[in-house]
Amino acid sequence: MRVIKIVLLFFGGLVVLSIFLIAITCTLFPKIDTEVSILVLGKGGEGHIAPDLTDTIMLVNLNPNVSKISILSLPRDIWIPAIRAKLNTAYHYGRFDLASSSVSSVTGITPNYYVVVDFSLFKDLVDTVGGINVDVGNSFTDEKYPIEGRENDLCDGDKLYKCRYETLRFAQGKQNMDGETALKFVRSRNATNDEGTDIAREARQQKVIEALKTKLLSSDVLSNPKVLKNLYDITISHLETNIDGKTFIKVARLIFKARNNISFLSIPDEFIKISQNDKNQDFQYVFLPETGTWEKFQEWFKSNI
Repeated sequence: MRVIKIVLLFFGGLVVLSIFLIAITCTLFPKIDTEVSILVLGKGGEGHIAPDLTDTIMLVNLNPNVSKISILSLPRDIWIPAIRAKLNTAYHYGRFDLASSSVSSVTGITPNYYVVVDFSLFKDLVDTVGGINVDVGNSFTDEKYPIEGRENDLCDGDKLYKCRYETLRFAQGKQNMDGETALKFVRSRNATNDEGTDIAREARQQKVIEALKTKLLSSDVLSNPKVLKNLYDITISHLETNIDGKTFIKVARLIFKARNNISFLSIPDEFIKISQNDKNQDFQYVFLPETGTWEKFQEWFKSNI
């Protein structure tokens, strides 16, 4: 069976892009001279059924020796034997300590710091810069996009629960999107054509990240102190992190310096397999290491960062 890669780049990209703006004014601060790893977690936040499940899990490695940023996306469905649950539940059960040890058991690298963000950060960033221009590659319709706050609505007895969903339609071509529209564009999971796949969703996420990066680094934004201040305030207000102010600025400086040397990584198919009917994993759909341990993947990962 073909392994479907769940490459969730979205939130990590947002954090990186946001810090770029802060870093522009931080070139006089001390440098980082050793490698740093940051665990980036994306959660639904308030208003979602499971607000603390981290469906985006990324390990960002900063290498000052070669001015390189490596962003590893980890599937949320990786099985963690130590907690007898999926990786995306670790933060819910034990916050950073458990999430960190769980990620370390897969990657072989223990994160120095963590950053947790929610969907509202993205929406507010897009709205603050006046929207983004996105080139929609394929038209698609999603008739089952969940309406926030109506997850448990009984819909007056409708057995199909249609009142819980709205219909999204996106036409092929370039269009300007506000925060709410862009959020729906990247979160849509139930399109009737190939846009309903994880691969298509990943491609849409990358398009939006690129569009947001372009807008954030445009002269219209960078030459506007008020907008920059608003972006900084929004970013800080939506972040949960253990990075102190001084370290944050050091990290920001390194990220800005390495902004043109960023690699996005995911676990290659040769190191991972699917299990979904095994009592050892409580009959859940999960990802396991192909050889029984993550050792081979860890060697590959460390050679690519």
